[in-house]
Amino acid sequence: MTAGYCEDSLERAAIKLFEQLGWEAADCFSEFDQITGSPLGRETSSDEILKPRLRAAIESLNPDLPSESVTSTIDQIAMARSAMSMVAANREVYRLLKDGVKVQVQQEGSEERIYQTVSIIDWNDPENNDFFLASQFWVTSEMYKRRADLVGFVNGIPLVFIELKASHRRLENAFNNNLRDYKDTIPQLFWYNAFIILSNGSQSRISSITAQWGHFNEWKKIDSEGEVGVVSLDTMIRGTCEKTRCLDIVENFSVFSDYGGDLIKMVAKNHQYLGVNNALDAVTQIEENKGRLGVFWHTQGSGKSVSMIFLSQKIMRKLTGNYTFVIVTDRKDLDRQIYKFFASTGSITETEAHADSGEHLKQLLREDHRYVFSAGRENLDTPISDEAALQ
Repeated sequence: MTAGYCEDSLERAAIKLFEQLGWEAADCFSEFDQITGSPLGRETSSDEILKPRLRAAIESLNPDLPSESVTSTIDQIAMARSAMSMVAANREVYRLLKDGVKVQVQQEGSEERIYQTVSIIDWNDPENNDFFLASQFWVTSEMYKRRADLVGFVNGIPLVFIELKASHRRLENAFNNNLRDYKDTIPQLFWYNAFIILSNGSQSRISSITAQWGHFNEWKKIDSEGEVGVVSLDTMIRGTCEKTRCLDIVENFSVFSDYGGDLIKMVAKNHQYLGVNNALDAVTQIEENKGRLGVFWHTQGSGKSVSMIFLSQKIMRKLTGNYTFVIVTDRKDLDRQIYKFFASTGSITETEAHADSGEHLKQLLREDHRYVFSAGRENLDTPISDEAALQ
């Protein structure tokens, strides 16, 4: 996909690519012109979730769940959140999708009701999920009606939002003139969003619902840090919307933080996604590597702290083991700063664990801590072996 595309031809090319990646796709411009009703099963365009697909997915992933509990699960996901900020609503939905929805289920042959966690997405096997791309998707709020270029649904949940511009248009216009309007007029669509892609074919950028234009980033490489980078919608879609990568980004490369006072959502940049997954591969081979996991190098301001959170959280979610992560900085003020950042994302749920000497660090590593922080040379008076760095 290169320069010379008008918006319609760019959209057709994008749809074709999604279909190559195994997504079902449909043009929804005339969805409500059908005599028999919406082919997507929506009652009105104010339904931002595709409930028939969501119900089918829940029933498939939770085969023993009673019908009333399926309905209760859908109600929890689809509940109105207009009293919340968009990002707070997004975080609430994200937790339900990632960790499951708790519903009460009556025990067979008993009056007792117990809580059961209902899976919404199969994070481990992409093929157990329903991937659907809607083009020209109408969404209505109380006062406005808008039509989105492309919306990607996983199990009926609108996780991916794509805004396209003709190749001769400035990509920043997609943010300033279109995305801002969508977020103002149909905010309920973004309660569920995982990431946003803006593209004019030759330029493409990705970020979250809270990102300003300067924090929308290119995605130049698909599989390897060593491959030649190509900035295009083709690279963007293959790198982020291929089924396995899409679920990986949603599950393991999204984080919320209120470190600066306002709640924001961060989605991985290309180098963070590739680097963290390379590091994860090294962890899975830690015995063969004899404890040497390598170096994940960042330039200044490229998100070292966020990469640390992505890596540690994915290790704890995906790998078996009782891991402790040691975060070492070279100054006490940075030590406090990075601790507060980790805490702001909800990564730390225990009492602070700060090592103030080498012996103290050894003691903390013998205890049950997920994260241990230290200001390096300012605190440590005795060295720690490489093997103790990751347990």
